[in-house]
Amino acid sequence: MRLDPDTCYQTMLSRDRRFDGWFFVGVSSTGIYCRPVCPVRTPQRQNCHFFSNAAAAERAGFRPCLRCRPELAPGNGLLDVSSRLARAAATLIEEGFLNTGRLADLAARVGVTDRHLRRIFDAQFGVSLMEFAQTQRLLMAKRLLTDTRLPVNAVALTAGFGSVRRFNDLFLKQYGLNPLRFRKETDAPNASNAESVTFPLGYRPPFCWSGILAFLARRQTGGVEHIGDEIYTRTLALSHKGHDIHGWFSVRHMPQRYALEVTLPMLLMPVVGQLLPRVRRLFDLDSRPDLIDPHLGDLADGQPGMRVPGAVDGFEIAVCALAGQSPHSTNTQRILSRIAERFGTQVSAPHALTRVFPSAAKLAREPASAIEGTGMTRKRAEAIVALAIEVSSGRIRLEPAAPLEETLHALRNIHGIGEWAVQYIAMRALAWPNAFPPCDLKLKKRLGYARASALGRHAEQWEPWRAYATLHMWSQLEGQLR
Repeated sequence: MRLDPDTCYQTMLSRDRRFDGWFFVGVSSTGIYCRPVCPVRTPQRQNCHFFSNAAAAERAGFRPCLRCRPELAPGNGLLDVSSRLARAAATLIEEGFLNTGRLADLAARVGVTDRHLRRIFDAQFGVSLMEFAQTQRLLMAKRLLTDTRLPVNAVALTAGFGSVRRFNDLFLKQYGLNPLRFRKETDAPNASNAESVTFPLGYRPPFCWSGILAFLARRQTGGVEHIGDEIYTRTLALSHKGHDIHGWFSVRHMPQRYALEVTLPMLLMPVVGQLLPRVRRLFDLDSRPDLIDPHLGDLADGQPGMRVPGAVDGFEIAVCALAGQSPHSTNTQRILSRIAERFGTQVSAPHALTRVFPSAAKLAREPASAIEGTGMTRKRAEAIVALAIEVSSGRIRLEPAAPLEETLHALRNIHGIGEWAVQYIAMRALAWPNAFPPCDLKLKKRLGYARASALGRHAEQWEPWRAYATLHMWSQLEGQLR
């Protein structure tokens, strides 16, 4: 991505939070790189060098600022196809894919050759995939050193380093600082004997926390999710070294810090690198309201900074889309709660949460009649089992890294999955910002269209942010029903 230095410098002078994460500034007089919202005294223009991402700044020899902490900056949303593929690969790297996987496996995961992935990744980020992965490991280690009191050997392994020696050598070479010395100079809020740990996740304002919570509350699954006192809590399972780790996390809004505070039990620390990016996706923290809201016009005036909630588990979102006529209806919520109770894994979590939603592998082994017994129709139960088989086999991946058109085509080929469900899955599980359900009855009634084709033409004015337009309209309609 090309950056205009003069524009970047003026943006840095404004310290406008809307532009946080757009770029990073390396200061030659200090050897440090910062976010554009860093509160330190503004450096002189001739000392500033601008980079589109942290990895590029570190490749140029700059080390991260201890004040503004570049690892906390929000990312960028998915736009054009090449950008989407590159950012999908970046998301998988952030979750630790290359800590154990090969580059060829990463390319296959996003549906391209490794040569093509290297080319588009370098064009998007200005660094190689391996340089990006190294920076992500270092920044995760820095975050763990700052925000926890984990032993240094645990920090190294959790961040994805193969050995403590490799971690120490690279940390010293890149940052000029021994990790132990760094630990002594920080004041981590979490003691080593604590039962839980908290991490901040930044965003660009405005952020419609109340609107997002209301959307999720109307779709929460009993026993799996809980929303109360402005806090979201849910259970989940993440894979680590071939085994599932079951646990929970909770999220509260910290508006004064332009961040969400994520709390998780210590037992989930081995998979924190996977968990935090999923929370970012769940609350769409990399969204660009500075671009989206003006494009939507009056539609966004009532709830500026509204996000499209994503997914902790894409298969779970797909089941929610298939379970009933409306994902936010009371009957659908009852069906989902029964699915979780009968087929989910038991877990101990706050707010009397007792189940992790069943995986695709679990439901793939169940007969359709068993799922039909939760209260849904036979056709929908069969569709869920068919989808579970495809997902558990790896033929369909319900995640932002999945090839978009191929995944949508595969979903449409499963008997019982209609276009509304396909678009809902694309919106939340695949994080496609232009997803739109033209067959949605409520949207057709609200906008006065009888045909899906006419509604689709009307929605063209909101491209490429039709998913956000949909969320605003759903939120307005559901708010009127309260």
